[in-house]
Amino acid sequence: MTQSYAFYVYGSYLFAGAITIAVTLWTWLDGRARRRELKALEASGIRRRSARAKDAPEAKANA
Repeated sequence: MTQSYAFYVYGSYLFAGAITIAVTLWTWLDGRARRRELKALEASGIRRRSARAKDAPEAKANA
């Protein structure tokens, strides 16, 4: 009787661990892709709004 429960418990832990690793890996890979996209956009001349606000003459005049 104990063996059937052990199979269920270990299987559940294995499944939860696999899902956790998959979500972590997915998030990490997606972050790398977004950073790559940002780098390509910045290289093409498109800047972030936060960077533009600091460099804009209006922002310096209001400061």
